[in-house]
Amino acid sequence: MEKKWVFSLLIASLVCGFLIVTYFNMSLLFSSLRPPIIETSSHSKVDNLPRFAYLVSGSKGDLESLWRTLRALYHPRNQYIVHMDLESPFEERLELASRVSNDSMYSKIGNVYMITKANLVSYTGPTMVANTLHACAILLKRSPDWDWFINLSASDYPLVTQDGKKT
Repeated sequence: MEKKWVFSLLIASLVCGFLIVTYFNMSLLFSSLRPPIIETSSHSKVDNLPRFAYLVSGSKGDLESLWRTLRALYHPRNQYIVHMDLESPFEERLELASRVSNDSMYSKIGNVYMITKANLVSYTGPTMVANTLHACAILLKRSPDWDWFINLSASDYPLVTQDGKKT
């Protein structure tokens, strides 16, 4: 009986020793693969701030509130795509497209896009998800340089500015 106990203790000790040696060897291997940490100036800290991609959607009668939300959200580091669904009149969609293309700031930076082919969106069904995925695909194709995607409606309004957000 004592021999079985000693044999079990010996096997357990060997396994533990093997795991400890493997752990230290793996940590040495991965630490050599990790790039060194280099202190940088505060200017490059701005480059490390997250970039957002926004979808701002609206429906019939939401033109002014969608435009207000877009103006309040706007920051040159981010990407924006706006969409007015098929329930909104063609004139509203045309006016939004005109405002986006004629705005000097949006034209200069080139980070505001519009889904020109309006989708039929029922806000309780799968078409909402399809519209969101469609917007993501357009944003990824046009400018994949963003970290977070935020889906908003025309009635949403930011409580803090982009520069006021803490990361």
